[in-house]
Amino acid sequence: MSSYRPGAWFTGRNELPERTWETRSQVVVADPGREFAFEVNGGWVRWGYTFAAVSGGTEVTESWEFLPLGIAGFRDRFGDHADPQIASRMQAAHTGIPITLAAIKKTAEST
Repeated sequence: MSSYRPGAWFTGRNELPERTWETRSQVVVADPGREFAFEVNGGWVRWGYTFAAVSGGTEVTESWEFLPLGIAGFRDRFGDHADPQIASRMQAAHTGIPITLAAIKKTAEST
């Protein structure tokens, strides 16, 4: 990800058993060896990765946060059904974090 810098845009791909979709994301932090973060859909959601040296390697921590713009967007889009939709998205994101971290670990260890 060394070519990514704050302000850069990229297309992300998301996969769940019931659907696959792409998103436009913008890098908001690119501090090599420390942190990489991006916002999806013009500031609806923030994904982040922090890196810390530990004995024998690097500890990677992934975070996910629904931002106020995203919550407002879901309220506009789903009305009275927004809260269950938001809860569902939050659950899916947090369920996927260990899967993503395992994939990162596997890729890093195979290079």
